[in-house]
Amino acid sequence: MPEGGKTARIVIADDHEMVRRGLAATLTDTGRWTVVAQADNGRDAARLVEAHQPDVVILDLSMPELNGLDATRQILDSHPEMRILILTAHESEQLVREVLSAGARGYVLKSDAGRTLVRAVEALLEGQTFFTSKVARLVLEGYLRGGPEAAQSQPTHFLSARERQIVQLLAEGASNKDVARALGISVKTAETHRSNIMRKMQFESLSDLVRYAVRNKIIEV
Repeated sequence: MPEGGKTARIVIADDHEMVRRGLAATLTDTGRWTVVAQADNGRDAARLVEAHQPDVVILDLSMPELNGLDATRQILDSHPEMRILILTAHESEQLVREVLSAGARGYVLKSDAGRTLVRAVEALLEGQTFFTSKVARLVLEGYLRGGPEAAQSQPTHFLSARERQIVQLLAEGASNKDVARALGISVKTAETHRSNIMRKMQFESLSDLVRYAVRNKIIEV
């Protein structure tokens, strides 16, 4: 892959068109990088990565159909060396750990993107990680508070990657038929997954599922 000062191919995914345009303009204005594709959801982002084989992928954390964390996991399953930068409005130590656990190499707050996006992409192209200063401080504070083991500990995931995808679709209002169509499975299989999720997570209603999805940043409201 190219180093920071050389040319690079980039895929951007964000569900807001104006944000995508702004990011693309910032990146192409360097004269070194090309935005080869853009997506407005995580599922299309994963598909475009497969099609274009970019050097860097920039993913919004909160997107429909497949959020940035699960898109990161899906992309890295097939391309473990892919350099992924998460872009988000959220800053929390737990979320940073989720991003690191998923395998992304960078974390930039949208409020800082105008100042730090180019530096972040350069860092990833050079094989480094990059965190917005506020986020880096959160990571350091967590390390100092709990020691190396606590800072490196990973959150427990009760749902499989497929189950997380289904939770997101259901929380976004998809029917069992919609889930089946989106994931290429039968309606009966979708219904079985839904029942298993409700039982496993002890959800008594769809409202419980939606609250879980919001609380764990699977969707954003």
